[in-house]
Amino acid sequence: MTTVLDPTPAPPAEILAVLSLLCPEVVRDIEQNWNAPVSEYARHLWRPVARPASGPAIDARSILREVLQQRLSVIMQPEEIGRALEEFEHRPVIQSGLHCLLLMDRITFDALLLAWLGAVENGLSAFFGFMGSTMTMETIGREGPGWLDLGDDKINLFGMGRHKLCRKSVCAAGPVSINKRALEAVGDETDASRWLGTLLASQDKVFGTAADALTALNEDLVADWDRFGMALPVFIDDRLAASAMARHLAHDGSLLSRLLIEPARRQRLEHAMQEAASGPFGRFLPNATDYFWGIREQRVRKLVLENGRLIEPDRPHGLSIPFERPQLKQALLDGVLLPNLFLMFLVLAILPRVRVVGGLRQIGYVALFHSVLLAALDENAPEERDLAAELRVRENAWGARVIDEKTSVREQLAGLPEGALFPDLLRQYRLRTFAETTEDLKLVRENARWRKIGRAEIKATWASLQG
Repeated sequence: MTTVLDPTPAPPAEILAVLSLLCPEVVRDIEQNWNAPVSEYARHLWRPVARPASGPAIDARSILREVLQQRLSVIMQPEEIGRALEEFEHRPVIQSGLHCLLLMDRITFDALLLAWLGAVENGLSAFFGFMGSTMTMETIGREGPGWLDLGDDKINLFGMGRHKLCRKSVCAAGPVSINKRALEAVGDETDASRWLGTLLASQDKVFGTAADALTALNEDLVADWDRFGMALPVFIDDRLAASAMARHLAHDGSLLSRLLIEPARRQRLEHAMQEAASGPFGRFLPNATDYFWGIREQRVRKLVLENGRLIEPDRPHGLSIPFERPQLKQALLDGVLLPNLFLMFLVLAILPRVRVVGGLRQIGYVALFHSVLLAALDENAPEERDLAAELRVRENAWGARVIDEKTSVREQLAGLPEGALFPDLLRQYRLRTFAETTEDLKLVRENARWRKIGRAEIKATWASLQG
């Protein structure tokens, strides 16, 4: 008998096997789109999501819609707001995994481009991108939100001293203005027209915080790169999540109020988190602070929960906030607290039934956050039992560094037409397949966390065979 070989390339089975241990929903996305154009993969990620059905999910979606409407009112006309929110009801997707950096940062640019592709391919007028803003202005030497990466050089974007850059957080550092002198120094270079003029148009503006500045500058850049207005990015950050969290805490009967404030419920939640952290995937979980971050002196601070108060460890004169619903709510509204990643994903994605698209670590910890919430629910309560049924379907997707160009954004832009940069890239990514762009999942293969899980799985399989 003659064997007929299937000429269609398939994704590497060993990598999919590892991913499927924690994120089978991500594996399904990859398998369905392996030989499809990257733009088709993006379209798939922005597909419709089932509407919330349980009481807690319906309430969470209503709260999220309120805070999104408030954000949209800053940048849109009323009729545009209505359209964007209606689109979000059918395709509730948030591109996360973005750091609060200028879009000249290669990884941020590539992630936002994937979101733009997904929005355009679905005919959306707008899409939402979450820009994490708790990072410091300089993360390591000459890197981070305070720097403009030009490929062969880096510019101090706000002219802030190095000692301040490493000590201030993006969401709290301010007021700031762009470093006009440093930007003008590159004005005679031929490729600068694709971004420099847009930045210099804001040279006389004073922004309340660095996060405000980066949001406004990024909005201006995308508007210039897509002058057709094919899809508008709406940037949100931790402060919007804080506003949503405050609304959850406004009612003592809300699910999050019960989980956090009632001692027995919080103990059960903490036990579920500890179980996840001690399990085989625990390395994915972030555990840098207890429930919330504190903000003091333009810096995000780690907090611990001790004796009924959130305090800064080893800081006698640091923040000290009672862990009670009214005080937590007010501190969130006052900009003193921000939710940690677990609470942030609960209010923005998991509870309101929103698909969240992020990076290779994020797909791991979002899956774990789902399992933690499931373990913390009381299935004797009908509405929590209904929520548990909804949570069996995870809306969790990989989208950061799926497009992963190796050249700097400045070099990428140099060869593209002014005013139609994103439309031109759309044409390119309609021709390049997911398999080609990801180099057969090279990034997953090289990721330290996923590689360790793969080795552990091989050892466990071998041990079971020997047994």
